[in-house]
Amino acid sequence: MKIGILSDVHGDYTALETAIERLDTVHGVDHILCAGDLVGRGPEPERVVQAIRERGILTVRGNHDEWSYGMSPESKTYLKGLPLDWRGNLGGMSVYMCHGKPGNNLWGLYRDHISDTLLNMMLVSLRANVLITGHTHMPLFARVANGCVINPGSLYTFDNARPSSHTYGLLNLPELSFDLFDVMMAPGEAIRL
Repeated sequence: MKIGILSDVHGDYTALETAIERLDTVHGVDHILCAGDLVGRGPEPERVVQAIRERGILTVRGNHDEWSYGMSPESKTYLKGLPLDWRGNLGGMSVYMCHGKPGNNLWGLYRDHISDTLLNMMLVSLRANVLITGHTHMPLFARVANGCVINPGSLYTFDNARPSSHTYGLLNLPELSFDLFDVMMAPGEAIRL
């Protein structure tokens, strides 16, 4: 089973449209998941929310989704109604998705700040084979004894002290392999993590 993974769209409809089109036509995914921050900073937040809603893409609430200024009442209601965390079974695997870290959409997981021991403990505690996060805008794939932790990076790039990646990912289940793609590069050209 192929699962498209998005995060931190931040109102960049063009990047979202490109990623979804590639996930559908190039990668042939079975599902698409989004780890939050649909809005904030980018030029077309309303179009992003509409596209995610129309496609029925499973999404969790990012920190920027809680501060949905200037959105239509319908989009504000949708964003406020997104769950903080999501748990489900896909491809015979238990998947847990959040924006930052479990139970908190303001703090993220950076690879140089977490050990394999901590990741194993998190997966056991969550009773999950896969933990999907976002928030940091930095891609992450850590395969550990109890499963894997994934962050596809950010679809939107903006002028900030913290770098953004302009990437989305493809999770293969039950193999627990992950490929990363840049929306600015040729379709299907994976980036090494």
